[in-house]
Amino acid sequence: MIGAIIGDIVGSRFEFAKQTTPNFTLFDKDCNYTDETICNVAIADAILNKKTYKDSLLYWCRKYPEPFKGYSSPFSKWIEQDHQECNNSSANDAAMRVSPIGWLFDDYYEIQDEARNCAEVSNNHPEGIVGAQCVATIIYWLRTCRITKEEIEGAVKRNFGYSIPPIKDIYKIGSEGHFDGLCKETVPYAISCFLESDNFEDAIRIAVAAGGDTDTKTAICGAIAEAYYEIPDSMIEKAYEYLPDDMLDVVTQFYERIQNELDN
Repeated sequence: MIGAIIGDIVGSRFEFAKQTTPNFTLFDKDCNYTDETICNVAIADAILNKKTYKDSLLYWCRKYPEPFKGYSSPFSKWIEQDHQECNNSSANDAAMRVSPIGWLFDDYYEIQDEARNCAEVSNNHPEGIVGAQCVATIIYWLRTCRITKEEIEGAVKRNFGYSIPPIKDIYKIGSEGHFDGLCKETVPYAISCFLESDNFEDAIRIAVAAGGDTDTKTAICGAIAEAYYEIPDSMIEKAYEYLPDDMLDVVTQFYERIQNELDN
């Protein structure tokens, strides 16, 4: 979960900006948490405290109605409705918030169901659902060592139908100013950035330098990378400085749950 939050914060200042190189300052005064962090906290809170995904998302997103860079237009309309109806959006909103599901459930089929349920609260387009299921499943596969890094590309193709583009193609697309706001783009792009990396920080830098929807792509890449690499303490501590106390409380509770399960 902190992998997604770090990716969100680091990537935040580059969204809608000119594509950068990988040699940038990670944490800057212009960085902040965005909707990715809020929604990951909401999903973790729902699972940890037995709330519905809908109720938790509405609570957190209404508590923080104007995050840095804002919410996507379809999701913003969903938040504001008195009686929520799913939108048929294939945007990446659903995929960017599922990292807690990949950690807090321990069965492949249960993770598929939970990711679907989490997505369908606001995004019932098949591409949004598949994107959410793919991200949560990769986290589960990697953290439980059910799959190697080298096997991910084939497994993703077989199970979710995504072809993972070469990183050079993603960088070219980013250099042309394309904004990869759809699940079918953001998810495979984020996976490619992870596969190209050698460590957690490297994954974050590669994803940001790919341009486009930098906070979402880097949040997803960071979520996946956390399940495979160790995150430097310095990066975790720096990310915590950006978060309000109520979000930190949920993050702390999240890792306490994981540690308790490891101890037992």
